[in-house]
Amino acid sequence: MFTHIVRGDGRRITYQNAGVDCAFVAALSSGFCNWRIDFAYADTDNRTYRTSRGRTHTECKIDPMRNNSPQTLPRYGKACAHLYVNGVRRVSQCHHVTK
Repeated sequence: MFTHIVRGDGRRITYQNAGVDCAFVAALSSGFCNWRIDFAYADTDNRTYRTSRGRTHTECKIDPMRNNSPQTLPRYGKACAHLYVNGVRRVSQCHHVTK
């Protein structure tokens, strides 16, 4: 299961984290190899205006995870997290950022 947590108020994000719940992938022996997690932000017209690209991790891991720094977004819209494995987006989760 891919999780994405966003905490804050309005456009101010005080905490953001995304990752894979290892309980879901415990049955996988090798986990995820060559993975990265990106955070992307879109406006209310669904236009992405900022992406924080994570680094690609070459090791295999059953519970990849990434935090992002606190920030204030310039627009309302949505905050998303994307998990890439071998350069291919495998899963995404988004939260609406509203007043």
